[in-house]
Amino acid sequence: MEEMIREYMKALQRRYGFFNDEEIENTPKRIERFWEEWERNRDYSFTVFENSEHYDQMVVLKVPNFYSMCSHHLLPFFGRVAVGYIPQTKICGISKLARLVIKYASQPQLQENMTQQILNGLTDALYTEDVMVVVKARHLCMEMRGVKTQSPEMVTSAISGAFRRQEPREEFMRLIE
Repeated sequence: MEEMIREYMKALQRRYGFFNDEEIENTPKRIERFWEEWERNRDYSFTVFENSEHYDQMVVLKVPNFYSMCSHHLLPFFGRVAVGYIPQTKICGISKLARLVIKYASQPQLQENMTQQILNGLTDALYTEDVMVVVKARHLCMEMRGVKTQSPEMVTSAISGAFRRQEPREEFMRLIE
């Protein structure tokens, strides 16, 4: 892969004059290391525990920052995520909710898909249908190119189970604001 990146950079250098010799020599290694590091974020174990106290109220985690990449333009999008669930028989360590977000953010993709993947991952891991995910993100593909808007924020949500009812959904939204 390193040599393909180097050849692409050389073509960009010929066409636009972008890169110097040091960058053409070393940047492909840096890019390859980035992709390897980023991909490792996807490998972790989602530990669950028995809900021995039968806790049946909302659990919410606000993840203050995530970073992903638009699969259409290979430009970053980044923002924050709120994840909530109502336990049934299983609960999880709170860090696992953040890791779940990082797992699905660590690949080129669309925000809408990432939002649904987080919901599906949590539903599968905790055996509960009562999950809600809200993602708010800025997309550099809109800021740097195309319409060139200033700091737009795209909001997506994925909702299942009890969160489809107005009262739990409104409580979740109050908790994350």
